[in-house]
Amino acid sequence: MGRKEDMVKLAGQLMSNRENIRNLGVVAHIDHGKTTMTDNLIAAAGLMSEELAGKQRMMDYYELEQQRGITINAANISLVHEYKGKKHLINIIDTPGHIDFGGEVIRAMRAVDGVIVVVDSVEGVMPQTETVIRQALIEKVRPVLFINKVDRLVNELQLTAEQMQERFVKTIAQVNKLIKSNAEKDYKEEWQVKVNDGSVSFGSAYHNWAISIHSMKETNISFKDVFDFCKNEDQKTLAQKSPLHAILLKMVIEHLPNPIEAQKYRTRAIWSGDLESEVGKAMLACDEKGPVSMMVTDVTVDPHAGDIATGRIYSGTLKAGTKVRAIGMQKEVAIQQVVLFMGQDKLKVDEVAAGNIAGITGLKEVFAGETIASYDIKAFESFKSSAEPVMTISVEPKQTKDLPKLIEVIRQISKEDPNIVASLNQETGEHLLSGMGELHLEVTQYRIENDHKIPIEVSPPIVVYRETINKESSTLEGKSPNKHNKFKMSAKRIPEEQLQKLIESKLSGKIKPKDKEMIAKFEEMGFGRDVSRRVWAVHNNCMLVDMTRGIVALHEIRELVIQGFKDAMDQGPLAKEKCFAIMIQLEDAKLHEDAIHRGPAQVLPAITRTCYACMLSSDPVLLEPKQILFITTPQDYMGSVSKELGQRRTQITEMKQEGDASIFIAKAPVKELIGFSAAIRGATQGRAIWTAEYAGYEQLPREMQKLVIEEVRKRKGMDLTVKSAEFFLD
Repeated sequence: MGRKEDMVKLAGQLMSNRENIRNLGVVAHIDHGKTTMTDNLIAAAGLMSEELAGKQRMMDYYELEQQRGITINAANISLVHEYKGKKHLINIIDTPGHIDFGGEVIRAMRAVDGVIVVVDSVEGVMPQTETVIRQALIEKVRPVLFINKVDRLVNELQLTAEQMQERFVKTIAQVNKLIKSNAEKDYKEEWQVKVNDGSVSFGSAYHNWAISIHSMKETNISFKDVFDFCKNEDQKTLAQKSPLHAILLKMVIEHLPNPIEAQKYRTRAIWSGDLESEVGKAMLACDEKGPVSMMVTDVTVDPHAGDIATGRIYSGTLKAGTKVRAIGMQKEVAIQQVVLFMGQDKLKVDEVAAGNIAGITGLKEVFAGETIASYDIKAFESFKSSAEPVMTISVEPKQTKDLPKLIEVIRQISKEDPNIVASLNQETGEHLLSGMGELHLEVTQYRIENDHKIPIEVSPPIVVYRETINKESSTLEGKSPNKHNKFKMSAKRIPEEQLQKLIESKLSGKIKPKDKEMIAKFEEMGFGRDVSRRVWAVHNNCMLVDMTRGIVALHEIRELVIQGFKDAMDQGPLAKEKCFAIMIQLEDAKLHEDAIHRGPAQVLPAITRTCYACMLSSDPVLLEPKQILFITTPQDYMGSVSKELGQRRTQITEMKQEGDASIFIAKAPVKELIGFSAAIRGATQGRAIWTAEYAGYEQLPREMQKLVIEEVRKRKGMDLTVKSAEFFLD
């Protein structure tokens, strides 16, 4: 039996001892050393040689990750470690640091109870560090801090031992400020990371050593000694005297919660069902004997096993052969196998109890975010993120015979990566893939061509716009094609404050009449009692509100009105882009008494066209996606960076000096960032480091509106002129 099989056997024996389980994520900005640090824990558990720890980057097993030296996929591993004479099961998820793969981090946060935040001691707290800390705290996941690459402070920046400590104090203060401003009231103080209680450690993952306040007392190694070891290039001795894995394990086991503790407070944040019900009580208690409840956080497609759904089990025990209910798909399924992940390997186990992370097979068409349960229960809350795909490419096979295979592969990829949105351009028949940025789409293209061996033609990246309005329209009357049905409607922009709350709520779909819970939610957002009671649907953060009174038979066409509204909000009148932040109000309606004259062919076009007319008379505009850029460059290249930014409609919001480096913080339109990576490399001879963060949608400048609308319409094969409101009312 191999080491991994032995580890799985051990893990299986420890799964029910939930006090000694830790579910943790490793999170950080790109290149701060997450995967290198995880290597040390894997080596200490006996699954790789200690010499290779930090160099092999075992969790980056995907070929493209090895080539590019970045993590693309969140990877799981279950390790057994001994601490104070007791065996502990540590389930680790190593997550990506690049903004384009932020969806992987968001999904991983639902499965874990704690995170090790890794910060590069030279770069300090960077934008993605802030994003992942914020994400962890939204999910009530507790952080501890590892300050990495300490040797760089000595050998590259030539700092003294005192200056080194000043750096640490600054980094810890920044992390604590983020915790204080993002944690819930009860945890703002309790979850602060502190040197004196051991929830902060310092070291070099690449050189396999670390220190903390406790280890300094045990080993008598001070910051001055660390400075000397680094200066004398003898980090090997330091690693023998104070190994990284021992320090990290102590920090994780003593400061991060076990599933029993964590689920008492996390359940309320991730599940809005009745906590007094049988399944609610089982989740709060992390009860392995209760009904099954599992949240799927990731889906991979295995050529032999089919869909493998990975997730966190909050109550009950999963066993092969058990029948469970997939709540979102509304069907009963039988679990074929239960597996534990060891990096790229999946090893079969008989069962997995509550409080653990595991994979199951046997669920066809499953998706990340699905709830698996013993019986019908309320689904888990959806993942909390406002980031959305902002860039699109069209793909088609070079050989027509590959088309059926390409369709299947695209379906598989969008299942494995929910942040890739696939659609079909009805006019051209092209397959459109939308992603979080250029790198995200490059990786998807690589997967299609190299993993699935389908040669494809790819268009240059296209930016995804949104359509909205700036004014309130008057009430306009639209007619059905047979002129027997009339609808009076108006449109207005949802105010910013309510809009932000609507986005955060992630509400979408039809709203049931007199749904007290939903009415309360809308009132809480600030929509007022009358509007809150009359919302029929939410779609793309737009709302349909029925303001009519006493119209006989309106309820009979309710579904058609909602569908007509959705069609309009999916393809706006300016350029067939999705609409955003619009409230459509149905003010009045006159319907033909005979149902045959008010069917789909009459109602759908009447509603969609009247929505268009209302929008076109309300100062319609295009919104463009923006990203915040963070660029670090040597001072000699400041001018080159400024020039590059100046050519891209970029608004520089801050510039600061950090040692001999200059840092630019700027807001840029995503359209202008196409090709930016190569341009900035060329302008700075590869010396600039840059990252981006999603910053939502903002109005495209007035002088560019007409040009961009024409550009998009031309690309979509439409007539270049936008129709008038009157055109849609005829």
